[in-house]
Amino acid sequence: MTKIIFVCFGNICRSPMAEFVMKQLVAQAGLEKNFRIESAGCHAAVGTPMSNGTARELKKNNVPFTRRTSVQLNSWDYEHFDYLIGLDRSNVHDMQEICGGDPDGKIFLLMDFAGEHRDVADPWYTDDYAETYRDVIAGCYALLKKIRN
Repeated sequence: MTKIIFVCFGNICRSPMAEFVMKQLVAQAGLEKNFRIESAGCHAAVGTPMSNGTARELKKNNVPFTRRTSVQLNSWDYEHFDYLIGLDRSNVHDMQEICGGDPDGKIFLLMDFAGEHRDVADPWYTDDYAETYRDVIAGCYALLKKIRN
């Protein structure tokens, strides 16, 4: 089983979007039984609801989701996941601090899988959830392709 956790700052916008997009891609490929997919935040206000903007964008793109609240990334997540995917470079840095480094090479930047070493647009600041969705779908497609190959 491949275990993936998507991580952003607060776990209310980008990482839940990536979680549900990846779950949909995996389901469309008929691989649900082969994956565990979650999300967390490096600085989550635990229990904060997922952003309404994220929910609207997922609905608009016919991505199934459940309402969820934010959870905090913890050091033990490093042992439980195969891929710890940061949505921006600051997240990757924070993930390495929380996890005590990256000795097994499991921490990645999502857009690197799409061949673009850059951050996923953060709608918390831009309010452009469509741009974030475009980044997330490109990164998740590329990540799934890499895992399947």
